[in-house]
Amino acid sequence: QVHLVESGGGLVQAGGSLRLSCEASGSFVSINNMAWHRRAPGKSREVVAQITGENSLNYADSVKGRFTIARDNGRNTVYLQMSSLKPEDTAVYYCSAHVTLPGNYQYTSWGQGTQVTVSS
Repeated sequence: QVHLVESGGGLVQAGGSLRLSCEASGSFVSINNMAWHRRAPGKSREVVAQITGENSLNYADSVKGRFTIARDNGRNTVYLQMSSLKPEDTAVYYCSAHVTLPGNYQYTSWGQGTQVTVSS
C-alpha cells in the first residue's frame, strides 16, 4: 500500500499564492508519474499538472504560466506552486502517483484532497 497525504491548501485572495505538498509513504519500489488534479464545485475532475519520473512536465492550459509542479524524489514528495490565483481555481486538489510495488505490480494511488479557496 502507498499512502499520499496532501497539505498546504487554504483560503487566499485573488492574486495570491499557495504551495501544495503531497508526500508518499509505504512500501514501493519506485514512484513514476505524479500529478495534481482538481475538482471544482459542479464540475468534473481535471488534470492540473503532471510530472514524469524523468521530470517531463505538462500543464492544463488554464494554469500555464501560473502553476509549477516539481518533485523531490529524496522526500517522495510532489509540490504544486500556485501563483496569481483566480477565483476559478477554487477546488479540491488531489495528488496522484503511479507507483511500482515489489513484484512489479503497478497502480495509481490517490491522496484525500486538500481544499483551495480563492476569494475575489
